[in-house]
Amino acid sequence: MFRISISPEEIGKLELVSFDGDIEVIDSVDERFFSAIRYLKRQTILGFDTETRPTFSPDQRSGGTALLQLSGGGRAYLFRLNKIGLPKQLASILASSAIVKVGAATGEDVNGLARITPFIPRNFVDLQSIVWEYGIRDKSVKKMTAIILGVKISKAQQLSNWEAEHLSEGQKRYAATDAWVCREMYLRLLREEKHPLTMEQRFPERFTDNQDK
Repeated sequence: MFRISISPEEIGKLELVSFDGDIEVIDSVDERFFSAIRYLKRQTILGFDTETRPTFSPDQRSGGTALLQLSGGGRAYLFRLNKIGLPKQLASILASSAIVKVGAATGEDVNGLARITPFIPRNFVDLQSIVWEYGIRDKSVKKMTAIILGVKISKAQQLSNWEAEHLSEGQKRYAATDAWVCREMYLRLLREEKHPLTMEQRFPERFTDNQDK
């Protein structure tokens, strides 16, 4: 059984991990792009995530989804959507019912992608929506990773500029790790028995409020 929750202090004591496979940045629709599509279509389960350039003031406008990350077990592709858009070949993977795409808060990500190129999303798994079935209340990627895999990941690059002319090595590693770790968590959950949280465990604040009245 997994623990329900974990503290930042407990996470701090865990081993730091990151994706150690091949990372390829795709910023043009060329042979590398089509090679990536061929690889991704051969997979049955992909880690999934997106990145958007952060805004820090009300007058700043977001350019929309800048990066799409899709990861197999040993290879991750980072598609720079701010440079290539969302080509139909890539959208077809997101619409494929034969390929599971695993992420966190996938609904928001999918909506952002569909604004670039409309598609019907199929076979997406949102870890935040299913971990309660395994006895886990925490929903951030960092906390779920710590609980399910027993390791920690860095979020240091989360608010970096994803529309920069060139992505830094730190950005590439972070982006690949976020997609890859979602796939790894899902694979681990598939091997575990379900121990669903009770309503009181899922929403303790509701029951605390009722007791205080």
